[in-house]
Amino acid sequence: MIDPQTARRGLALVFTTLLLDIIGFGIIMPVLPAYLRELTGVGIGEAAIEGGWLFFAYAAMQFVFAPVIGGLSDRFGRRPILLASVFTFAIDNLICAVAWSYPMLFIGRVLAGISGASYSTTSAFIADISTDENRAKNFGLLGIAFGVGFVIGPVLGGLLGTFGPRVPFYFAAALAFLNFLIALFLLPETLDNKHRRRFEWKRANPVGTLIQMRNYQGIGWIGLVFFLMTLGHMMYPAVWSFVSNYRYGWNEQQIGFSLGAFGLCGAIVMATVLPRVIPKLGEWKTAVLGLAFTALSAFGYAFASQGWMIYAVIVVGCLEALADPPLRSLAAAKVPPSAQGELQGAMTSIFSITSIITPLLYTAIFSWFTGPGAPVVFGGAPYLLGAVFLTLALIVFVTKVAKPTPKEVKRMHAQEAVTDGVDLRQERKSMKAAPFPPSPPVNPF
Repeated sequence: MIDPQTARRGLALVFTTLLLDIIGFGIIMPVLPAYLRELTGVGIGEAAIEGGWLFFAYAAMQFVFAPVIGGLSDRFGRRPILLASVFTFAIDNLICAVAWSYPMLFIGRVLAGISGASYSTTSAFIADISTDENRAKNFGLLGIAFGVGFVIGPVLGGLLGTFGPRVPFYFAAALAFLNFLIALFLLPETLDNKHRRRFEWKRANPVGTLIQMRNYQGIGWIGLVFFLMTLGHMMYPAVWSFVSNYRYGWNEQQIGFSLGAFGLCGAIVMATVLPRVIPKLGEWKTAVLGLAFTALSAFGYAFASQGWMIYAVIVVGCLEALADPPLRSLAAAKVPPSAQGELQGAMTSIFSITSIITPLLYTAIFSWFTGPGAPVVFGGAPYLLGAVFLTLALIVFVTKVAKPTPKEVKRMHAQEAVTDGVDLRQERKSMKAAPFPPSPPVNPF
């Protein structure tokens, strides 16, 4: 058992590490169109396609290496894996900053995808230092780190981008190196030798956890909803910068402010609205509300013909942040405590699969509807396609995912108590007051 002082220090450091990583990710988003156009000399539509292939390389590496990195952290400990991840992220940004050709960027993408696969190690680190009483609260800090980082990063990236599209990459690299040094001297190890296991390639399988989930009744429909929701929502990192530059003529600073506003509103909803809505409406109704606003927001972005309309949609549609946490909670209620890690691994696999599909899909749609041969010139086409997927997610959820009855909830609590030998009712209650750890980020470049 980790002593309380080490646990607090570890929690503060892993929060700082994740926050600096997310800031580093967000810094790059506003300058993506200008950077690719400068490097390749092509138009906005072609640049979007090339950006899509880079997204694809990153997501594919993350999908393949996530279970491998998780297994290595169980064998060698959390600290060396996290240190390697942060250092690799710094190298990636430095490669992008000095790149003199488009193919050179794929080296950085492969490295970034491997380092990004260590998100599960961050979650394992949190689990190592947490107790039944504070586990949900500690995981909630990860959600706060994502929200705050995604507010600061794009705004800072937009400001730095005014000095040139490569400047944010240099800054992100320096930030990652600083992050590495802080972790190198202060980050503790949380997995002792007696709890480490032998690394096995047969368990390092990104598809295995998805197959295992078939054993739990009702989890398949929730998995389908999560797949459709993520498939629709991933249009934002794929084309937000390109669409904003094309439709509204926004520069790097304006794109950064819009992304900052998006992240800020989501963080506010997660921190203030979610804890109050779930106790009143319950998880099922809260998920319906969040999915409905997610789909409506996508339609709003699709038909926002002027830049100010984007901010109106962000404010009005910010309740879309209510969708993910209750959906994960409903999934968690359908599997025993001994399979919770496997469940999160399955949902991470779903996220990784959509991260592979969406960059090529949405950038191709954007290029097709903005190019010279477009059947109809419509820069919002990617958002419209995403809105269709999100609407399907809402329909599947309402028609196929049954509301948990009080009897089922009571039986689940009893099962948890018997399985773990402790009463987890208080933890389940606290989980409603703190957001679940978000899905791992897809590097915006």
